[in-house]
Amino acid sequence: MSDTEKPKLGMRAPLGLKRTVETGKVKQSFSHGRSNTVVVEVKRRRVLGPQGQAEAPAQQEEVAAAPVAEAPRPAPAPARPAAPPPRPSGSNDLMSRQELQAKLLREAEEARMQALEEARRREERARLEASEEERRRAEENRRAEEEAAARAAEDAARAAAEAQQQAEVSENVAVEAEGQEEEERRPGTPPPRRFTPVTPAKRPEPPARPSRGRQGDDRRQSGKLTVTRALDDGEGARARSLAALKRAREKDKRAHQGGGPQAKQVRDVNVPESITVAELANRMAERAADLVKALFKMGMPVTVNQVIDQDTAELLVTEFGHNIKRVSDADVDLSTEHDIDAEDTLKQRPPVVTIMGHVDHGKTSLLDALRGTDVVSGEAGGITQHIGAYQVTVKDGSKITFLDTPGHEAFSEMRARGANITDIVILMVAGDDGLRPQTIEAINHTKAAGVPMIVAINKMDKPGSNAQRVREALLQYDVQVESLGGDTQEVEVSALQKTGLDELIEKIQLQAELLELKANPDRTAEGTVVEAKLDKGRGPVATILVGRGTLKVGDIFVVGAESGKVRALVDDKGRQVKQAGPSAPVEVLGLSGVPSAGDPLSVVENEARAREVAAYRSSVILAKRTTSAPASLETMFSALREKQAQQYPVVVKADAQGSVEAIVGSLNKISTDDIQVRILHSGVGGITESDVTLAAASKAPIIGFNVRANAKAREFATRDGVALKYYDVIYDLLDEIRAAMAGQLGPEYFETVVGRAEVREVFSAGKHGKAAGLLVLEGYIRQKLRARVMRDDVIIYNGSIASLRRFKDDVPEVRAGLECGITLEASTDIKPGDIVETFEVEERARTL
Repeated sequence: MSDTEKPKLGMRAPLGLKRTVETGKVKQSFSHGRSNTVVVEVKRRRVLGPQGQAEAPAQQEEVAAAPVAEAPRPAPAPARPAAPPPRPSGSNDLMSRQELQAKLLREAEEARMQALEEARRREERARLEASEEERRRAEENRRAEEEAAARAAEDAARAAAEAQQQAEVSENVAVEAEGQEEEERRPGTPPPRRFTPVTPAKRPEPPARPSRGRQGDDRRQSGKLTVTRALDDGEGARARSLAALKRAREKDKRAHQGGGPQAKQVRDVNVPESITVAELANRMAERAADLVKALFKMGMPVTVNQVIDQDTAELLVTEFGHNIKRVSDADVDLSTEHDIDAEDTLKQRPPVVTIMGHVDHGKTSLLDALRGTDVVSGEAGGITQHIGAYQVTVKDGSKITFLDTPGHEAFSEMRARGANITDIVILMVAGDDGLRPQTIEAINHTKAAGVPMIVAINKMDKPGSNAQRVREALLQYDVQVESLGGDTQEVEVSALQKTGLDELIEKIQLQAELLELKANPDRTAEGTVVEAKLDKGRGPVATILVGRGTLKVGDIFVVGAESGKVRALVDDKGRQVKQAGPSAPVEVLGLSGVPSAGDPLSVVENEARAREVAAYRSSVILAKRTTSAPASLETMFSALREKQAQQYPVVVKADAQGSVEAIVGSLNKISTDDIQVRILHSGVGGITESDVTLAAASKAPIIGFNVRANAKAREFATRDGVALKYYDVIYDLLDEIRAAMAGQLGPEYFETVVGRAEVREVFSAGKHGKAAGLLVLEGYIRQKLRARVMRDDVIIYNGSIASLRRFKDDVPEVRAGLECGITLEASTDIKPGDIVETFEVEERARTL
C-alpha cells in the first residue's frame, strides 16, 4: 500500500517499512528551444527511536538529479543542530519534497542563465574595448603622419632661412670689407667697426606628446623596437619615414637629371597581314584610345577589338613615329626549299624503289620473293589496300627500300604519292594480261614525277605469256625498252618461280649508281608520311620514309598539321630501333594526331616551335575548308543542282589514312546529278560511340573498312537503328554503296509512244459521256493504254482509254490506217481535230 493511498474503513494498515527513495521526472528548458528530461530521486534517512520504532524522516534530504550549471560553493557547515521535530507523514510530506525539487531546479536554471549573461557581457565589453583600441591606434597613426609632415615642412623652412641668413652674412662681410678698404685709403679716418656674425637662435624642441591610454602602456611597450624609436637617436623627436626619404631622393634625382620632356622612343613594329587595334597598340607601346582616335580622324570608326589590314596599320605606325616591319603569317611555317646541304657532307644512301602497276599483276608477290616473306597471304581479297614500305638487304650487303602501292583504281592518289617520293619505279606488267588502265596510269605518274622506270614483265611461267607483245604495247605510250632500241630497262621475271630476281636487283643497283643518290645523315631529320593509322594500343602511328638527316628517339617534330615527340621507332620487321637514317622506312610513335599521307615531317628545336607551326597549318586547312568561293553564275547553278540532288550521308572509318582518302574519293566519283554522297565524317581508327551518335542524327550508315565497332558503339547502334557495314575489299564497298544509292532514288520510268490518231468526229455515249471517232495515223491503239489528248500541240488530257470499239464490236487493238471509236476515263473534253497519243511506261531498276 503506497503512502498516498488512504486506508479504507475497517481495514488495518499492514506492517512494514516505508520507502526511503522517491523517484520523479523533471523537464528542463534551455536556450534556443532545447529541452531535457531528467530523473530525480529523493532519498530520506531512516531514524529509529529509542524503542526501535521508526520515526518520520528528517528534514535533511539528498537530491540526485542531472548536472546543472555551477552554483556558488557552500560555506563550511557549522555544527549540526539538534534534529527538528518530525513532520507529519502523508501527502504533505510528498508535496514538500516536490516543492524542494522544483526550488532546486529553479535555482540551478537561474544560476545557468546568470552565467550566460555574464559571459555575454564580457564578450560585449571585450568587443567594445577592441574597437576603441583600433580607433585609438588609427588616430595616433594619423596624428603621427600629420606631425611628420609638419616637421618636414618646418625643417625645409628652417634650412631655407639658414641659407638666406648665411647669404646675408656673406653679403655684409663683403660690404664691410669694401668699406674698410676705402677707409684705409682715406687718411685720418677712424678704424672701421668689425662685424661679428650672429648665430641664429635654436628652435625650441616641441613638447613631448602626452601618452594616451592606460598607465601600463609605456611599461608594456618599453621593450619593443620600432622604426621611429630607432631613428630618434634617443632625442624623443619623430623623424621622417623611410618612404618619405625615398620619395625625396627620387625627386632630387629627377631634378638633377633635368625637368624637360623625355625623347620619344622609336620602335620597330612587326605588322602581320591582319592585326587588331589593341594588339597593334601593344606592339607600339601606345594607348589604344589614341589609335582609335587616329582612325576616327581617317574616317574609319573602329573599336579596339576590330581587325585592320596591313596598309592601315602602316599608316598608324608611321603617324606615331615608329618603323614598320611587314611580316607574313606564312613566315611561321617551316621552309626547307633553300636549305641545301654542302657537298662535303653528303654520303651515299640506299635507293627508294616503288613497285607500280595494275591490280593482280604480281607486285606484292614480287616483293615477297625479294624479301623472302609472305605478305600477300595477309591481304584481303589478295590485293594490297595501302602502301607498304620495306627495306631489303641484298647479297653484297647493300640495302634497297621498296614501296608497294595498291593497284586498284581507287588508289590513284596513293600511286601518285609513291611516285613522288621514289627514286626508281618498277612497272609491273603481267605477260599474259598486257597493259591495263592502272598500268597506263602508273606510266603517267612516273613521267610526271620525272623518275627512271624499269619494266618488269611478270608471270613468264604461265602458258600464254608473251613478253614481246608487252614491249610492243608500251610503244604507244612512249615507253621504249632497251631491246627495241630505247633507254628503258626491262627484265622478265616470275615472282612465283623466283626467276629473274637477281637480274632485276642488278638493274636497280645500276640505275642507282647512275643517279648518284646522296644525303646528309648528320643533320636534323626530314621525311615524308607514307601511311598513317590509328592503332588501338599505340595511338596515332605514321610510317615515315626519312629523306635526309637521322631521325632519333626523343626528337621533337612537326608532320603536317600535327606535332609530337618521337617515343619509339619500329622498323619494317617489327623491331624497335634508336635511330633511322636516310631512305629508311620506320613507324613513328608519339604523334598528337593522325596526319595525312604525304605530309612532310621536319624536326624542330623545341615543343613551342612545333606547336606554333602545327597551329598555323591547322588554321590554313580550316580556312580552305570554310572559305567559300566568289559567287558566279556557274557556282550559283552548281549550288542549285546540289540542292535539288538527293543526299546519301555516310560515315567512313578505315584502318589507314590512305584508305580513307581512296574511299572518300571513290564515293565522290559515283555521285550523280540526282544523288550525291555526303561524307558526314571520315577518320582513322575503330568505330566509336561518337560516330554512331553522328550517324543517328542523319540516319546514315557507318562504313568500316578493316575496322570494327566497340561494344558500346554496337549497343548505341542497336538502340538508334544505325546500320554498321563492314568491308575489307574496296570492290565490295563501292558496289554496295552504289546499289544503296540507286535504291534510294527508286526505279526509273521510261515512256515509249506506240500510236497516234486524229479525232474525226465526236458522238454522244450515254447520258453524259462522249465517244470520239478516230483515224489511226501511226502505230496502234490498244485498250487500257495510257493516252494523252493534244489540242494545238497543248496537252489537255492525260489518262487512260476506257473502251475501244470498231463499228459496234469491242476490239483489243486497232492498227494504223483503220478507224475506231474510243472513250476516255473521266473526261469529255474532246473535239474534232484533236490528236490522241498512246504510250507505254516501262519501269527499270536504276543504276549509277
